[in-house]
Amino acid sequence: MGFLWNASRLAQGKFEMTNMDMKLGTTLKIKGKIASDADGFVINLGQGSEKLNLHFNPRFRDSAIICNTRDGNWGQEQREGHMCFSPGSEVKITVTFGNDGFEVKLPDGHQLTFPNRLGHSHLSYLSVQGGLNVSSFKID
Repeated sequence: MGFLWNASRLAQGKFEMTNMDMKLGTTLKIKGKIASDADGFVINLGQGSEKLNLHFNPRFRDSAIICNTRDGNWGQEQREGHMCFSPGSEVKITVTFGNDGFEVKLPDGHQLTFPNRLGHSHLSYLSVQGGLNVSSFKID
């Protein structure tokens, strides 16, 4: 049994959930539209804003997706040169939380992986910031 949330309209800016129940083996699906004037966006998963297991940050100016962790301080960036996001586009992003880390499936089917450096088995925090207007998200 999963959790599903839909919004007919959600203001651009920051979407934050602090009591999420995401366990190992579950998948988060986020759908939304990237603002036409966006230069990127951020999806964070973890225990709180200072304890992030996954910081997922497509940056249009850099034509790169930056992944990182935060445990009070930022960890070592992982850069992926596969940019399939563009301003004004509709996107679906799927994040699977596994024992070895995160598998992120991008809108074009490309997949990237990022290790679970902090080793948590339960995530309670989700935030989406910047130019992505979330229309729905689901945890299975």
